[in-house]
Amino acid sequence: MPVSPDNDPYYRLRHSAAHVMAQAVLEIFPGGKIAIGPPVEDGFYYDFELPRALTPEDLADIETHMRRIIAGRHPFVYRSVSAAEARALFGDQPYKLELIEGLARGQDEYGEDAAAGGMVISTFRHDTFEDLCRGPHVADTGAIPADGFKLMSVAGAYWRGDSARPMLQRIYGTAWNSQAELEVYLHRLEEAKRRDHRKLGRELGLFHFSEEVGPGLPLFTPKGEMLRYTMENYVRETQTRYGYQHVWTGHMVKESLYHKSGHYENYADVMFPPMEDEGVLYRLKPMNCPSHMTLFNEMGIHSYRDLPQRFAEFATLYRYEPTGTLSGLTRVRSLTQDDCHVFCTPEQIQEEFSRCLQLIREVLAAYRLTDYRVQLSLPAAEGKYVRDDEKWSRAIAALKEALDSNGVVYDAVEGEAAFYGPKADFMARDALGREWQLSTIQIDFIQPARLGVEYIGEDGQPHTPVLIHRAVTGSTERFMGVIIEHFAGAFPVWLAPVQAVIVPISDEKHGEYGRAVAARMKDAGLRIELDTSKERMQMKIRRAQLQKVPYMLIIGDKERAADSVAVRLRSGEDLGAVPVAEFMARIQAEIAARQ
Repeated sequence: MPVSPDNDPYYRLRHSAAHVMAQAVLEIFPGGKIAIGPPVEDGFYYDFELPRALTPEDLADIETHMRRIIAGRHPFVYRSVSAAEARALFGDQPYKLELIEGLARGQDEYGEDAAAGGMVISTFRHDTFEDLCRGPHVADTGAIPADGFKLMSVAGAYWRGDSARPMLQRIYGTAWNSQAELEVYLHRLEEAKRRDHRKLGRELGLFHFSEEVGPGLPLFTPKGEMLRYTMENYVRETQTRYGYQHVWTGHMVKESLYHKSGHYENYADVMFPPMEDEGVLYRLKPMNCPSHMTLFNEMGIHSYRDLPQRFAEFATLYRYEPTGTLSGLTRVRSLTQDDCHVFCTPEQIQEEFSRCLQLIREVLAAYRLTDYRVQLSLPAAEGKYVRDDEKWSRAIAALKEALDSNGVVYDAVEGEAAFYGPKADFMARDALGREWQLSTIQIDFIQPARLGVEYIGEDGQPHTPVLIHRAVTGSTERFMGVIIEHFAGAFPVWLAPVQAVIVPISDEKHGEYGRAVAARMKDAGLRIELDTSKERMQMKIRRAQLQKVPYMLIIGDKERAADSVAVRLRSGEDLGAVPVAEFMARIQAEIAARQ
């Protein structure tokens, strides 16, 4: 969600810090050119054209200048100016002059049309620095805690995000109400680095990316595939219990189907280029809904008594994401969705929404993602949406009624709807408090009519069903990245690719007993490894701990004689000797309870 004074209590502080930083940079580089500098989540940035590349030492120097400016307690003063006055004020600043021309035409700082007949041009001034700005700000520079901010990094950024425009230097900073808050944030950043799923994915041997295969196309190891399988199998079993039927609709679709559904005109920019066969164009499938609706049609005539029908599919989809946006597993080009489409009558929307909601709550709880909010994603006045005001109104009213009847508190956000209907998006917070959009429930009155989806109603006449789009964990790949970071790779037992490692003190003396114990546990469905390497026992235990295996089972003479194992946890806690049968019952109970 974009930050604004309405949803971010730090907005004024960070906006003001950005202005102070810009003044400091211009003091150090008097001929520098300034672009824009907004607050963003957890901080702020400002873009500059400077005579040389900045270094880490420059950031420290800028911070020193900022503290001097802060100490001056200079008021932030607003004024409204004419376009001519603004041009005179910023005569040596080309990026500001471009912004001024846009403001005079009614465009915002990003070049988007915002107001007919032009916009009010305003500035804020503090000390010797004045900037185009709508505000708001703190009262004066002294309200910025001198020990509560830090400049974090420098990155390249094209002017207005256009690769044909000049490359600027973007300085990122963060600002908080106190040094204590800043230190908490910096600690959280360090913890985020430690939990980075790309780093842990390599260390735990879960997945790889290869230039030989291509960007955004992950390769999963046996351990990674076991994690995928466990995740998907859990959702499959759970949604089967909730009355969903699983289908399969392949990887390719005729392009013409996407013209009918509306995806081509609204979604073509994220589709891979077409392939031609005998004059027919095909696309790698970027979504499932048109295929599921086609399957519904091909299955014959449906009566109202047949509804609802719930189609679920774990399908790998392909989206042409720009290379620069790819990020580990959380942004890929091949993604596997736990996708579902419910065909129902308008009268069944409330019950089916409740079923979706209950399923989502159960699954998120199993992953310990119980801190979440719901966002009602609505269309904006402009954008890529199928134009049908009557159906949009019905869909929005139905979704609001479903949320209200289930007692769901939500925030309405414009501009985040799907092109065919509104969404209820579940925004979950992980162990570090970061927010991820995971589950979604969408109401669609538009696509079924475009694809001729019908059922025979109680009146004997054909009717168009409502389509409810639903995903619980969304993309398997993205969700895996989230939970790797959420658990810091230390998965609960039910989810761990390897649930226990058996460590013989001596393979020569205890290896045969170890193999027998491993066989018993594998026969019981447990995921067990036996470490028969020649290394010392402590090295084997350390290796298992680094792999974040939940249990290490040490066996020696005493354990062999008593048919037991000495149990250690990955935390280092020693539980002592436990009979094998007792340990198996314990771990099976943990798995069943998803602890």
